[in-house]
Amino acid sequence: MNWKNILLVAVSLVACGWTSTPAAAKSPPHTIFHVNTSQKLIALTFDDGPHPVYTMRLLKILDKYNAKGTFFVVGQRAKWYPKVIRKIHRKGHELGNHTYTHPPMRRVSARRLKQEIQRTDQIIHALTGTYPVFFRPPGGELTHTVLRESARQKHPIAIWSYAQDTQDWKNPGVGKIVTRVTGSAKPGNIVLFHDSGVDRTQTLQAVERTLAILSKRGYKFVTLSELMRHHQQ
Repeated sequence: MNWKNILLVAVSLVACGWTSTPAAAKSPPHTIFHVNTSQKLIALTFDDGPHPVYTMRLLKILDKYNAKGTFFVVGQRAKWYPKVIRKIHRKGHELGNHTYTHPPMRRVSARRLKQEIQRTDQIIHALTGTYPVFFRPPGGELTHTVLRESARQKHPIAIWSYAQDTQDWKNPGVGKIVTRVTGSAKPGNIVLFHDSGVDRTQTLQAVERTLAILSKRGYKFVTLSELMRHHQQ
């Protein structure tokens, strides 16, 4: 999603009574782009999976660096690859809701979006015994329908930090992906990668290089829920 559009949506949401600022001291923001923390913690997030090859290879890379990630899975794909979902959960990573069929948010009806969210929740729960905390709309598109339905389903929306959209799905080159993440890395960043698609080889290589570089700088990689626990007012 274009960041100018995100800002325009944010302004309109505030005018309508929506806010990404906590309503109370212990309440998380409804829409999260970045987490305020002084600790060197980063959340790596992965969209559009699971994939029977790339996600499994990614889990090995994360293990190598003792890193945890948050996987925003498409419900239909979770149904296709239940073993991958169970392994993500068993390894201590987090599962997020990324709709059931990945429909375009600008055209989805409230009724369909409700069904997309609920169906994916149910699949994740059936496979892991837990419900996802966060919802991420496809493309990061924030519409009034997205915000209303995610709130009704009690899911905070997790987008990603400014300048931390790796655009890895374009396969721009491993070096460009790594530079995009490491060049602007800050405590509390939420980074966007993709673990499904035609060819995610560049993503896998970039994730490993990113982990190696930022680990040397003292960063730790945690789930989004863990990062939120370090949120500072």
